[in-house]
Amino acid sequence: MPSSLRVRLRSLGTSVVALLAVAAGAALPAHAAEPAGAAQAARAAATQPPFEQQVLFKASQDPGYACYRIPAVVKTKQGTLLAFAEGRTNDCSDAGDIDIVVKRSEDGGRTWSPLQVVNEGAGDTHGNPAPVVDLRTGRILLAETYNTGRTDGKNCDVPCDRTPHLQYSDDDGRTWSAPRDLSDEILPKDWNSWYATGPVHGIQLTQGRHRGRLVFTVNAETWNGSRVTANHAALMVSDDGGSHWRVGAKDSWPIADDGTFRQKPSEMTLAELPGGTLYVSGREQDGTDLGHRTHTWSRDGGDSFTRRFTAIPDLYTPQVQGSVLRTGNRLLLACPGDPDRRRTMTVRSSYDGGRTWDSFDRSTVVTTDWSGYSDLVQATRDQVGLMYEGGAVDARDEIRFARFTEHWLTPRRGADPTTEDRARHARDAAVLGGASPTAGRFGGALSFDGTDDAVRLPYSDRLPLGTKDFTASLWFRYSATTGEQPLLWMGGIGTTQPQVWLRAEPASNRITGLITTRDGAAAPRTASVRTTAAYNDGQWHHAVLRRGGGQLTLTVDGTSVGTPDVPGSVSRNSPFGVHVGERMDSRAHFTGAIDDVRVQDRALSDEELNTPITTVTPDTVLWLPMDRVRGGH
Repeated sequence: MPSSLRVRLRSLGTSVVALLAVAAGAALPAHAAEPAGAAQAARAAATQPPFEQQVLFKASQDPGYACYRIPAVVKTKQGTLLAFAEGRTNDCSDAGDIDIVVKRSEDGGRTWSPLQVVNEGAGDTHGNPAPVVDLRTGRILLAETYNTGRTDGKNCDVPCDRTPHLQYSDDDGRTWSAPRDLSDEILPKDWNSWYATGPVHGIQLTQGRHRGRLVFTVNAETWNGSRVTANHAALMVSDDGGSHWRVGAKDSWPIADDGTFRQKPSEMTLAELPGGTLYVSGREQDGTDLGHRTHTWSRDGGDSFTRRFTAIPDLYTPQVQGSVLRTGNRLLLACPGDPDRRRTMTVRSSYDGGRTWDSFDRSTVVTTDWSGYSDLVQATRDQVGLMYEGGAVDARDEIRFARFTEHWLTPRRGADPTTEDRARHARDAAVLGGASPTAGRFGGALSFDGTDDAVRLPYSDRLPLGTKDFTASLWFRYSATTGEQPLLWMGGIGTTQPQVWLRAEPASNRITGLITTRDGAAAPRTASVRTTAAYNDGQWHHAVLRRGGGQLTLTVDGTSVGTPDVPGSVSRNSPFGVHVGERMDSRAHFTGAIDDVRVQDRALSDEELNTPITTVTPDTVLWLPMDRVRGGH
């Protein structure tokens, strides 16, 4: 499409974007203004819906681009919301003809201006918007990254010619300065491969001795002429309102000759905690550590990190960018909640400055659609804004803007009921959804309703089985004839993540056991074993999944089937959980009863399998008798 025509089409946006979904069907006036007085504000707060959302950027709604991606949003000193995105001209690929575009809202996100082009790629890639507001002067700064564009839909070559730039606006985002190249200030010579600003809003410190400092995030890579040798996660800081920048805190991780590495923190997001401490949360990409999100803190205004980035094994997300925002004493994290694929946008809470996060079952689900990148903003005094990629077919279908009150979020929940884990130094397992005691094969067992009942073990570093042999066993009783009936799930989920699971598949008349492994930089490999009966007769049956002697073996009531083992770790680099009675992603639940769940980190012999174990042995990873539930009343 000719550039002049494309520019004309981009000007066709309308000043009001229709609401897609409003809680309880309530709609806001199309041109509602922000209340001026306290009484008006109180009345508006009392009548506003707790949740509403609208489509903010979409190719069919804002012609001139084939795809919109990479949301970022800030609130200016005057209270205006600026919503940035990448306008991708030809397709959704990352390295094509890409512009940075913006829409403005002067009423807290209710209505929005027409689309405005802030920075035109003119055939190249101008993207990764990372806006930050200087509340002392009102200046809005926009960090961004350039690379040479391409027309074949492929990614940027490695090494990629990525360079940082900066623009600013002194009139509340209406007009923007010409970009200036920041390479001399924040692009070290050895950061010569991938380089990316944000993409998410930066912040200005409001407390401590570095009050007024501006901070945004960068991740980069080093190329030695033949391969990428290191990853760098860093903060960029300015103490003069953005006139000059420097590299602040930095955490660099080497990449081995075989292509493996412990961590690769990228696409980081920031929040200032009480007292001026910075919380830094990042996407973890393909490292060997457990988990897809990683984090650290800075207590000196972003000059250094308190420790190296640490992965969070039990924070379930796919590999994707996320966003954080502090609202009061609550820290929010927005990112997809499906640990396998980019879908189910959720908002999770931390009440201890990011040290621990709500589990998925305690999160607030924004949508079960496909969803991807996001950014959070305090839209008004009472409402948080969430700008995120979403779609019914693909996470890149559109960019949405949701507004919600804190009351809409899932309330903080007390401790879950528990059932005993007899492994050494183990904490008791959480009993979810109302799983209840029933008569078992040995004393008591737990009954699962097939809806939301489950048992989840709190994460411990004893649980990942790694490359070890193992024996997982349990007793089960059920009579379901349809559906996926998960019995035990350890590790990740999907076709690429390391995992171990055992489930009944009555419609296919079988019980299946499966492992997926990672070995060095090789592609994931899977081995599975299946019985020729479903054992859904309502009677107790004993299932054992065993890895050892080069075989993966499934035994039910003494009858075994086996297949050759696949080398590698069954728990490397995936978000990690141990669940009884449900899939890791909570998309299937068991209907029936389960008793005496055990995992040992060696392959038991046939003789040992036939000998009852009545004591905790050194190789016991977990032992759940499942005979009682404590607490939760």
